Amino acid sequence: QVQLVESGGGLVQPGGSLRLSCAASGSIFRSLPMGWYRQAPGKERELVASMSIGGTTNYADSVKDRFTISRDNGKNMVYLQMNSLKPEDTAVYYCRSTYSGYLYWGQGTQVTVSS
Repeated sequence: QVQLVESGGGLVQPGGSLRLSCAASGSIFRSLPMGWYRQAPGKERELVASMSIGGTTNYADSVKDRFTISRDNGKNMVYLQMNSLKPEDTAVYYCRSTYSGYLYWGQGTQVTVSS
């Protein structure tokens, strides 16, 4: 089983930056593809960024060149660096992984971009 715990959300002004962190349990972290998703009020959950086991990254068009996903296998951590934040980035951000055919989600962390 995989447990994921996000942190780092908060209130930030437009143009500001935040770094989200996701801590993963277990010794299998190196074998886990990781992703960040978000869900805004009244909208469906959507992919923000993902990183494969081999390090290949994928980003939603809306966050390309502003967000960066990274991982530290030694610490069982995955990060989402968010720069040049916009009000439309406001959402609950979730960490996600898959293992043995199961999906695992964190509890989410709120990001609010507002002046």
